[in-house]
Amino acid sequence: MPRLTPSSSKAPSQRQLRVAELIRHAIADILQRGEIMDPVLEGKVITVPEVRMSPDLKVATVYVMPLGGGDGEAVIKALASHAKYLRGLIARRVTMKYAPNFRFLIDTTFDYASKVDTLLRQPDVSRDLEQKLPGREEDEE
Repeated sequence: MPRLTPSSSKAPSQRQLRVAELIRHAIADILQRGEIMDPVLEGKVITVPEVRMSPDLKVATVYVMPLGGGDGEAVIKALASHAKYLRGLIARRVTMKYAPNFRFLIDTTFDYASKVDTLLRQPDVSRDLEQKLPGREEDEE
């Protein structure tokens, strides 16, 4: 019998979502207060739009975005170099059996949303969206 493994298409559990949100708030608070001393991070406003937890809650993937979008790779490297220190800070703030290991990635949802918006504003697509569909009652009124 094959071993069941969690797939990436499976929705996260309520526990994963709750822990991810607690960690997101804690990391955002740490970054806002400037508790990580690094020349790359000093003076930068970094948003943490999302944290995703692994099913066993031992790995947290933190999506970050520096305001203005510049120096994203430098910010990721700086945060990754302070991951152990950040893990210790999180362990004191969030009550968990184990503090998770952190992976940092650039958040690309704003770029994706901008691309979709650009596509929807193209003349061919907007014409098709504005066109009335036959058989729909709300369009006939």
